[in-house]
Amino acid sequence: MGEVEVPALRGLNLKIYPNQMVSIMGPSGSGKSTAMHIIGCLDIPTKGVVRLDGQDISKMHESELAQLRGKKIGFVFQTFNLLPHITALENVILPTIFQNVPREQREARARKLLESVGLGDRIHHRPSEMSGGERQRVAIARALVNNPDIILADEPTGNLDSKTGDKIMAVLTNLNKEGKTVIIVTHDPDISKYSKIVYHLRDGQVVKGG
Repeated sequence: MGEVEVPALRGLNLKIYPNQMVSIMGPSGSGKSTAMHIIGCLDIPTKGVVRLDGQDISKMHESELAQLRGKKIGFVFQTFNLLPHITALENVILPTIFQNVPREQREARARKLLESVGLGDRIHHRPSEMSGGERQRVAIARALVNNPDIILADEPTGNLDSKTGDKIMAVLTNLNKEGKTVIIVTHDPDISKYSKIVYHLRDGQVVKGG
């Protein structure tokens, strides 16, 4: 803000390997949101190196980062981030438009993904006509539509009751078993228990885990 510089991360050192399920934990202000943005190629670090599949993203232009995000990473957010005036099917199709996928192929894949998360009978419903758990499953289907290697979930159960949250975590766990790398950013220890590897952040550094 203005002349004030706030160092969010201080020499953060993380290694996440393919097919792992990893949680990044920390209290508010620990740097976990900044870490998520950098891991997800939404931001680049002011110092240091970030490698994704051997490529240093800290040297990439925004257009290159956007392409990398679209192909490699699927995002799941606490607030779902669905467009309210279009259907579940249309929400899931949306990311494929930027990847030059033929229309029939886009729609077929979106339908299949919605069926895979138990929403085959809800594809023409809008988000306002769905429960929180259903909306989050739509968001997961959308995250998968470009077949990314990595699913990056930011507090994926934060707006859900515990029973619904368990169902969402079961979906993410199954995706990991199918070969996806799943990275969960959370402050909830009950959610982190689903991951074999848990990093704890404080003041922008790893203080425990790995």
